[in-house]
Amino acid sequence: MDTRNNNDDNLCTDDCDQESGLKDEESAKAEKWKKHYSSKRKILLVGEGDFSFSLCLARAFGSAHNLVATSLDSHGDIGKKYCNGVSNVLELEERGCCVFHGVDAKEMSNHFFLKTQRFDRIVYNFPHVGFIYPENSHSQIQLNKRLLKSFLANAKALLKKDDGEIHVTQKEGDPYNKWDLVKKAEKKGLTLLHVEPFLKDEYAGYDNKRAHGKLSDASFPVGEASTYKFKLLTSNTH
Repeated sequence: MDTRNNNDDNLCTDDCDQESGLKDEESAKAEKWKKHYSSKRKILLVGEGDFSFSLCLARAFGSAHNLVATSLDSHGDIGKKYCNGVSNVLELEERGCCVFHGVDAKEMSNHFFLKTQRFDRIVYNFPHVGFIYPENSHSQIQLNKRLLKSFLANAKALLKKDDGEIHVTQKEGDPYNKWDLVKKAEKKGLTLLHVEPFLKDEYAGYDNKRAHGKLSDASFPVGEASTYKFKLLTSNTH
């Protein structure tokens, strides 16, 4: 649960409203890219750990006015779990990013601010419920499948109908292929556009975190991983 008071959320939404007023100014600037992501696209980042991925994009763009970054952790937990979490959030906010804590990917379409927005890109890197059971166990696999199912339903509700994309990055191989990501997406009315290799080194400063347990601030080996890009099935799909 988010430990901030309502005034904090009001300040954030006020800041977001102010940033939206800079849209014309931002549109006049040259478009910048970081791999799949453009400074001209409105991007929602879901399930951030220490917010280093969001910050990587913000630094590449030279601004974070087009970014909304969220985490399941409360504001207080960010400081407890990640050595760079608080400083990363501060820099993001200074660059114009709207940051929200206590956002559950399974319910985010009901969030007081997010439900008023529609995004060009919705990004969830390495979704995981936490290490409740052994990674290869049936129970753990089922929990991660439910997470993906609920996330995709919520992301679909927040996605722009024209050219909007949902990006999910996950590890390849067993047991991750048992999470049935593509099948889950298809059942939610999404279609797979592309699958591209995810190379961590292409995102300078990104530090993927375990996020759970005593080693929450530790990185995990990415190994072979891919970014799955989905779009709405009804959006000019042949």
